[in-house]
Amino acid sequence: MQPNPFGGVIEHLSVDEVKAGLDNGTILLVDVREPNELAAERIPGAVEFPLSTFDAAALPDPGDKLLVFSCRSGQRSQKAAAAAQAAGYDLHRHMAGGILAWKEAGLPTEQG
Repeated sequence: MQPNPFGGVIEHLSVDEVKAGLDNGTILLVDVREPNELAAERIPGAVEFPLSTFDAAALPDPGDKLLVFSCRSGQRSQKAAAAAQAAGYDLHRHMAGGILAWKEAGLPTEQG
């Protein structure tokens, strides 16, 4: 883990690690982009949780999965992790590069 520029610590997961976790059911991907961004394009299986209305106490329960934040490029997901840690939650993983890196890797997206 590394220091998070927005506070706390952060673990940078690659798109390949996140894709594998989504495929095998070990990751809950929480997309912190805004609804209009998600309507245009999203990662299949990601849960919508906009940073503009972020409330760590309302985050979905990942159960036995790892909760991983994602966004467009990896900045807002780090802010979300910092906010969750500031609220007392041990959430420190994000997908490095966001949906831009996901698409660059040739992985699928969906609309709506």
